[in-house]
Amino acid sequence: MSDIAFFRPDTDGRVLPLAYARSLWAPGTLNGPAVCALAAHAAEQRIAEPGFRAARFTIDLFRAAREIPTSTRARVLRSGGRIRVAEVDVVQFPDDSAAEAEVIVARATAVFLRESQNPPGQRWQSDAGARTFSPPTTAVDDWAPRFASDAAGVGEWDSNMGNHQNGLRKRVWTRAAPAVVGAELTPFVRAAISAESTSLICNWGTTGIGFINCDLTVALSRLPRGDRIGVEADSHTEHDGISASTAGLYDVDGMWGVGMVTAVNNAAAEIDFTSVDVRGRYREA
Repeated sequence: MSDIAFFRPDTDGRVLPLAYARSLWAPGTLNGPAVCALAAHAAEQRIAEPGFRAARFTIDLFRAAREIPTSTRARVLRSGGRIRVAEVDVVQFPDDSAAEAEVIVARATAVFLRESQNPPGQRWQSDAGARTFSPPTTAVDDWAPRFASDAAGVGEWDSNMGNHQNGLRKRVWTRAAPAVVGAELTPFVRAAISAESTSLICNWGTTGIGFINCDLTVALSRLPRGDRIGVEADSHTEHDGISASTAGLYDVDGMWGVGMVTAVNNAAAEIDFTSVDVRGRYREA
């Protein structure tokens, strides 16, 4: 197992952020995938059970998470015959507090449903074959995401984000890292981490990304397969400094879920990917 991860174990059940968890928004803060990873990992450990499968993960990201000791607190809200629900707080412990008072930076809810058979009858389903997502044809073995957009001449997959800074539809083929060093990266945790790219893919425009998401919801009809997940913009609307977006979630076998985010204006800290090269943060596993 690779040692690349968002956090490493610390004492008293806490974890410490690693470089992979750093955000581009502001120094000393954590990125969204890192917080999602920790919450999803804790939720799955709390309520996973044979015969039940993750169907939804929702997280509210209401405080900037910092590069400080972090923990989770999970509780079961419902444990029924067909549904299991857990709630998770992501808690941080400011190092400048003499009393070491905790601060809750995010709260997540995970829903696991019992597997069975589909009800009888026929229903309309979205046609994955009619969508535009197709993974890279060349094998990708590193940790760097690959991007593509609808712009003429830059539709091919590559890792240079500056090539896709435009006002057109975007997609990413991404590989998630484990939440904590030594922890198994399960398909559910991989789904939660990768789906956080819904905000990036949908809110990224001609001058960079100036919306920051305050939540994420992942809805799953099945668990993703393979090491990489594709995220493709499906819808985006913005008014008065608030945006709402959805993305289709894919693996090598097709579409398996949907990501949704709401976001708020953060233009004062907008990230311009034509001047910031993020490829250096990824290394060979």
